[in-house]
Amino acid sequence: MKEDQHKINDKIRAKEVRLVGDNVEMGVYPIEKALAKAEELGVDLVEISPNAKPPVVKAMDYKKFLYEQKKREKALKAKATKVVVKEIRFGPNTDDHDYEFKKNHAIGFLKDGAKLKAYVFFKGRSIVFKDQGEILLLRLAQDLEEYGKVEQMPRLEGKRMNMFIAPKKSK
Repeated sequence: MKEDQHKINDKIRAKEVRLVGDNVEMGVYPIEKALAKAEELGVDLVEISPNAKPPVVKAMDYKKFLYEQKKREKALKAKATKVVVKEIRFGPNTDDHDYEFKKNHAIGFLKDGAKLKAYVFFKGRSIVFKDQGEILLLRLAQDLEEYGKVEQMPRLEGKRMNMFIAPKKSK
């Protein structure tokens, strides 16, 4: 089992402590008296601020505290957004029907809140059509203007020309 991040009960080494918490008389007590009060209430003594003079301890149910802390962390983790990246691939000579079909898919992806990576793949000698590929991606960016904003303009990387579009925040 991993080491607890807080010192509790008998692990507190200070001679005097400042006691805080619910249902307790707050003040500075010798450690034995503070432990006795905590035991009387059926709770643990948890060291909150070890560097204070005297150290601050709180009378509370430690297991319940850890449980609440874990629950809070889990809730925060659940709220964190997961970024999904969808890809759409074009050839440098993609015709209008295929372009429209893929554009409609892109609109759907952006509406769902996913990022879009659109790229033109150049096979063999088709690399001579770099300008056509760039025109195609810029046209796509213009067509998707109301659904998302361009994060990265078309850029040639090896045999691909990539462009990233992020969805616009929906109200």
